[in-house]
Amino acid sequence: MASLLQILGVVSALVASGNSLFCTRCVSSSDSCSGRIANCSSGSVCGAVYTESWSEGSIVSQSYVMLCTRQDECNTSGSFSHHNHARMKFARSCCRTDLCTPPLPSLPGNSPQSNGLICKTCESADSSWCDGSDMMMCKGDENMCFRQTTIVSAGSTRNSSAIRGCATKSICDFGSKSSSSHGVKTVSEFICTSGSAGLQKSFYLPAMIYIFFLNVFF
Repeated sequence: MASLLQILGVVSALVASGNSLFCTRCVSSSDSCSGRIANCSSGSVCGAVYTESWSEGSIVSQSYVMLCTRQDECNTSGSFSHHNHARMKFARSCCRTDLCTPPLPSLPGNSPQSNGLICKTCESADSSWCDGSDMMMCKGDENMCFRQTTIVSAGSTRNSSAIRGCATKSICDFGSKSSSSHGVKTVSEFICTSGSAGLQKSFYLPAMIYIFFLNVFF
């Protein structure tokens, strides 16, 4: 699996109109957390993001994040998988009053049914590209072939990772993201196709959680 830094590395915003809210910002490895208070930007609400990382049919890690989030990203969920029987699931929920606690997001289920789509699959922990002859059968709502590439830079240090496999459309909608925090810059790109062919790259599942959170939600 991945190092703590990688796991901390893959994981913003939303509301109607009105004054900005005060929301809790925190991260934990369970299904709840507490932390500092943030004054969110106007047009944002208090959100919660819950993820589970699976391997060989068992949960290997969990992450729970509370933060300021965009209204249009509330009540969304999705998942992606790759060839080593690894899968990551996420869900988001929101509430709209100062210092409120969103309900625990409901994660997608585990569907054993093939949906007929076949995607290339590979992973790289030290390159922004991976390719190979391995194929995987997609299941359930994971009806897109996806590629993710991630580059994390801190000073003169630069780390790249990549992964390909099956994903839900909600994962594909992330597009390209970049963020900077405490001197660490992260650039992540999600590209998808609806067929078995197409260029795919991306990144190593256990490295997914931190970069997923950092790029998509902060």
